[in-house]
Amino acid sequence: MGKGDDGLDAVLSELGHFGRYQLMIFSLILIPILFSAVYNSQYIFAVADVNYRCMVPECETWPTQYPMGEWEKWAFPEKRGRCERLKPIGSGCSESTFDPVKTVPCDHWVYENNNSIVAEFDLGCEEWKRTTVGTIHSAGIFMALPLTAYVSDTFGRRVAFIATGMSPAIVGIIRSFSPNYIFYICFELLDAVVGAGVYTTGFVLALEMVGIKKRVLCGNIISSTFALGQALVAVIAWAVPYWRNLTRVLYAPSLLFFLYYFVIEESVRWLLSKGNKKEAARIIFKAAAINNRKLSPESIKQLTEDSPEDTKTETAENSQAKPKSIMRQVFKSKVLMCRLCVCAFWWVTVTFIYYGLSINSVSLAGNSYVNYILTSLIEIPGYVMSVLTLDRFGRKRSIMTAYFVCGISLVSLPFIPPSMIWLQTSLNLFGKLCISMVFSSIYVYTGELYPTGLRHRMMAACSMAGRIGQMVAPQTPLLMTYMASLPYLLFGVMSACSGFLMILTPETLSVNLPDTIQQAESIAVKEKKVTTLTVN
Repeated sequence: MGKGDDGLDAVLSELGHFGRYQLMIFSLILIPILFSAVYNSQYIFAVADVNYRCMVPECETWPTQYPMGEWEKWAFPEKRGRCERLKPIGSGCSESTFDPVKTVPCDHWVYENNNSIVAEFDLGCEEWKRTTVGTIHSAGIFMALPLTAYVSDTFGRRVAFIATGMSPAIVGIIRSFSPNYIFYICFELLDAVVGAGVYTTGFVLALEMVGIKKRVLCGNIISSTFALGQALVAVIAWAVPYWRNLTRVLYAPSLLFFLYYFVIEESVRWLLSKGNKKEAARIIFKAAAINNRKLSPESIKQLTEDSPEDTKTETAENSQAKPKSIMRQVFKSKVLMCRLCVCAFWWVTVTFIYYGLSINSVSLAGNSYVNYILTSLIEIPGYVMSVLTLDRFGRKRSIMTAYFVCGISLVSLPFIPPSMIWLQTSLNLFGKLCISMVFSSIYVYTGELYPTGLRHRMMAACSMAGRIGQMVAPQTPLLMTYMASLPYLLFGVMSACSGFLMILTPETLSVNLPDTIQQAESIAVKEKKVTTLTVN
């Protein structure tokens, strides 16, 4: 059997688009995906801001109290007390022993609790150190994506998936014993580098396993699982607030992912792209047996016999499979380079808006854990919308509409009167719902635009570009010093621009996954032919 997607998809269709075998493997893939969400958001609680105040040795009682005693009114400047206190001019703790105007910077602090590293590593009045942890984590993701993609495309999806699933457990447990801030952020970076690729690897592995009719459903189940993982972090952090214990509870279970070596099979598409037809045939026959499906004589012959045409094709394509050769072809392809640039901008936009809207969730009024849970769960309706629209209205039309609606919602926010807090909150959550729909859909759509040998690397390149948006998003509150509505206007404009860029890419609804560069380029040609026939 050659490696063209028509032949392979015909065989996979005989297995069933989502039979018992695919369901079993897909269910196993979801568990590391759940944990990837946990690891991607655990730092939000581990480095959460803690209420604290300056220590005032002259007035402290034993044990040290938080917030403070009645002496607050003469020991601190009005409405302050986190980073400076009034200068002592005598001994004792009374109004006359403190200068009423002059202040001195604090050198020690009293914290409300020691649940986060802010208290543990004494980061009082060093807000930049706290927020840098998130930036460091995002930088680790940026580094992880090309590394994981290379391993996935070179050594296999299975190898990359198991390695990125297990590695964070070791790094995370070590980080839980951090003696200082520097040690903590170094292992936070390493955590993201070795484990952040599990999501994209699992997504690609699942995408290449299921039939055309189930791609969107499976993609959105994966996204919903990620949202549940984020909510799960808040639930566990609520029950285990101390960051060291929380880290151990969250990371230790991943050590069991070594068992996946015995139950997860390699992607058949990847095996065929590497010319390993024998192993691919073994997995297909195994899947057919588990699904209780009988392959046609033609398919069995294709899987067990090599024709001269297949040998020639495999030899030619194996020569193309060399990383340097195939990447050179991508750079020479105007079609694929255009798609890469457009996809990169999509991903910057979607991560910029997604994380930008998520930043304020834990600072909303009320219980921060509940707020984060609700903010995470609001994504699931967006993923449901993706399932309902992508296969009915097409990838382009659905994603374009979501981008535009998101943009309109966010641009409208600055014009809502401050008294209508409920409407502001509703528009903010609706924008998060729409951008979540885009986030889920764009994973499916991006994967459908590139050939098998490059699929993971191209998705990783786009996702890497997206990390730029993720790293910049925490800085958007600084824009409010110039104009309060500037962040939302920027979100809205970028969303609209991404929507218009959808015009430059082809529709992939009901199109088989391309296995070669030529097949990927021909998607646009097929779309034009279909459009022409429809018009005529």
